[in-house]
Amino acid sequence: MQAEQGLPVSSRALGMAQLVVSELVTNARKHAPGPCVMTLEADDGAVAVTVWDSCATLPQILPPDPARVGQHGLEIVMALCRSFEVHREPVGKRIRASVVLADDPDGDAAGRRPM
Repeated sequence: MQAEQGLPVSSRALGMAQLVVSELVTNARKHAPGPCVMTLEADDGAVAVTVWDSCATLPQILPPDPARVGQHGLEIVMALCRSFEVHREPVGKRIRASVVLADDPDGDAAGRRPM
């Protein structure tokens, strides 16, 4: 997106987008019996990562638990993304997560605001 569309992408945002792609595709490959499809789209200064898979079971997003071993992927994705949506499809489900591409001018991490 940076090379083809000239959108600014910080190295932090690139790493976050790569992690989101890795988590969503890994979950689809691990939990769905059939194929999966991933798309990336530029959307309002962000990259929208969409993953469709053939499993109709919606993901279970567990509350944070530092004692739990594993199953932190969606917790991480939700912490990194500006938005996170899950939609049932006629076959399977579609998960869409949006990662802001540029860091905030005030130096805050891309897409995140201090609380």
